[in-house]
Amino acid sequence: MNRSEIESSLRWRYATKLFDPQKKISAAHWETLSNALVLAPSSYGLQPWKFWVVQDNSVRELLSREAFDNQKQVVDCSHFIVFSMKLDFNVGDVERHINRMAEVRKSSTESLARYRDFIAAGVQRAVAGKYIIPWMSRQIYIPLGQFLTVAALLKIDACPMEGNARRFNEILGLKEKGYWGLCVCAAGYRIETDIYATAPKVRFEKNEVIAFL
Repeated sequence: MNRSEIESSLRWRYATKLFDPQKKISAAHWETLSNALVLAPSSYGLQPWKFWVVQDNSVRELLSREAFDNQKQVVDCSHFIVFSMKLDFNVGDVERHINRMAEVRKSSTESLARYRDFIAAGVQRAVAGKYIIPWMSRQIYIPLGQFLTVAALLKIDACPMEGNARRFNEILGLKEKGYWGLCVCAAGYRIETDIYATAPKVRFEKNEVIAFL
């Protein structure tokens, strides 16, 4: 894919308002989208998140009522993904990451001890200073952005949303699972009659938003 095709895809995407409930994302394309989530960058590679794909239509109906202005994207889209952060994130999660790193890279955990201690100290400071939650809140938007970009490249429509986070989490029971949903994304295919599909994209000029120091 060349530069022109990439830019065209980014101009093509928009926050889709009307999804065609009859059109579903193929297994092959979902595999690519799910890999985009798994491969998303995070601070130190800690991945303090989990992504929940809500498939139950009755649950989606409940969530739709809690979305701003009863947004139907929740019900009509092909895949509805909840982006959540891990509650009680602590040094134990650092250990888990180090163990996984040693496994994947075929090294010993002992050889990663200094790196582990460095990350663990940062996490301990964040927990003690009570800014671990704001940190994870910012992290969660990284995979969301990557998901939206990859979806656009595949010509799959998507709409990032927030809605009533407290009610979303209650309905899904995420707190009991050790997670807290922060944002959601509907993905699928637009109805061509959606007037927003052909509306010109409104952005400030490049020289207004990009500066060189």
